[in-house]
This record gives sequence, structure tokens and C-alpha cells, in this order.
Amino acid sequence: MKETREKNIDIIVPCYNEGANVDAFFRETQSVVSEVTGYSFSYIFIDDGSDDDTLDRIRALAEREGLRYISFSRNFGKEAAMYAGLRASRGDFAVVMDADLQHPPQLLPEMIKTIEETGCDSCAARRVSRKGEPKIRSFLARSFYKIMNRYSDIEIVDGAVDFRMMSRRMVKAIVSMPETQRFSKGIFAWVGFHTEWIEFENVKRLAGESRWSLWSLMKYAVDGFIDFAASPLKFAGVFGSVTAAGAAIYLLIEVLKTLIMGKDTPGYASTICLILFFGGVITTILSIMGEYIGRMYMETKNRPIYIEKESNIDED
Repeated sequence: MKETREKNIDIIVPCYNEGANVDAFFRETQSVVSEVTGYSFSYIFIDDGSDDDTLDRIRALAEREGLRYISFSRNFGKEAAMYAGLRASRGDFAVVMDADLQHPPQLLPEMIKTIEETGCDSCAARRVSRKGEPKIRSFLARSFYKIMNRYSDIEIVDGAVDFRMMSRRMVKAIVSMPETQRFSKGIFAWVGFHTEWIEFENVKRLAGESRWSLWSLMKYAVDGFIDFAASPLKFAGVFGSVTAAGAAIYLLIEVLKTLIMGKDTPGYASTICLILFFGGVITTILSIMGEYIGRMYMETKNRPIYIEKESNIDED
């Protein structure tokens, strides 16, 4: 009788100033996966340029438990950390999880079961509540998903988080996209593959505070929208055309009024308002175009997504 090969799952853990959470995350996650049969688990911790004792704690875990890690030369962001972990992954499946335990390890067996039963390439988690979040933050998040799904070529499930298990072929597809300015939620959707969703209630951080301020979240949302939607450029073109047509009609009306009723005294206030209006329209359109051109410029530099300072992972 042919023996079934044990499948390997890499757990990728991006960390930025998570020194207070690293050990607790490993203990709780290990207690869950140790009960799973038919699978072996390995860890890849990514230190995203932390300025606390995160790297020291990861090193200690690596010496004691034999896990793998990569440390960046500076803070390159969570997107770069996830890419580095996926790139270093060699398992049959890869899981991305936050070190603050807001991604419950208890969902891992359910993810494995879902993939086994459905044959999907990805099992992802989505929050069904935003309990504990400021109302303005929840409102902006829901608005982002609605706008993104309406005006881009991809669809992102409302409440989707980065916590997901992916097959080797899906991981390869994601790693094959080496763009510098990354928006993983959009990339996960863009590469396709069958995804099943698991719902969970929002969980508070184990320790410390989130590094995501309202401003950084808004910037992240704008970056993601621009990366996967060309509609702002189309809108700028349509708006410019409509405005130009309106100005032409207004000019024709004024010419006819002058020919029929004689020359009218020009209004200073209306002239200033028109100048400011059209000046604002032109500046806005140029700003939108500048965002896209700027991103093209940054991508053509072909800079690395991250710079590795140290690691215990041997390059193939």
C-alpha cells in the first residue's frame, strides 16, 4: 500500500515592532497546529526593520525551535514583508498571519479542511464585524470596498484580511508579480484561482497598538485603487471633455447676446470664479495623471522590493 506523503505548510509572519507578541504567537499557533495530522508546519518570520526587540526574540526562537527568518535593513512595509515570506516559502501551502493574534490560529484546521473538501487553491478569512474600531474608520473601509469593486477590474470581498492559506501554484503566481508598489489584496484577486471564505469576528491585538493610523490607511486605500483601476484617468478625460463642451456653449451664448443685445459690462466676480474653477479642474486632472506617471517612473527604476540585512534561509 502506497504511503501518503505528509504535506508541508509554511506560516509566514510579517513583524514590525511585535516584540511583545512574537513568543505568544508562536506558542498559541504551535498548540493549534500540533493537533493537525497529515501536515507538517514550518515558520518564516519577517522582521520588517523593527526598532524594538522583535529581531532578538525571533533569533531566540530560531535557535530554540529551528524556524526560519529574514530581517530587513529598514522598514519596507507589510506588503514587502509578505512578498519576502512568500518568495522564501517552499511548502505545498503557505499561510500569511499577523503576529498580534488578530488572525486567530484556531482557523487553521478549518482552512485545511476547506481546501481538502473543495479542492480550492486559497482559503481566506474575512471579518464579519468591526467591533472595537472607530466608526469613521469602519465607514471609510466599507466605502473603499464599494468604490474599488465598482470602478476596478477586480473584486475584493468586504472585510477581507491578509490571513489566508494558498496553494503552491497560487504562491508562484503571486511571486511572479515583482512590482515595487504592491497591494496584496488586489494581487490575490487579480491572479484568480478558486477562493473559499471563512468568516470570523474581529479580534483585539494581543499587545501594543496598531501602526496603521487613519492617514496611513487612507493612503494605502488610494495606492490600491490607483494600482488596479484606470477609471480616474477615464473620469478626468470625460470631465475635461464635458467642461470644455460647457465652456464652448457658454461662449456661444455670450457671443449671441453681444450681437443681439449689445456689449455687456463684464462681471469681475464671475470672471474670477471661472478662472479659479477651471484652474482647479486643470490642477486636479494633472494631479491624477501625475499619480499614474509617478508610479510608472518608480517602477522603471527597478529597485528591489526589500533589502535583506540578515537571514538564516539558504538561497537556492
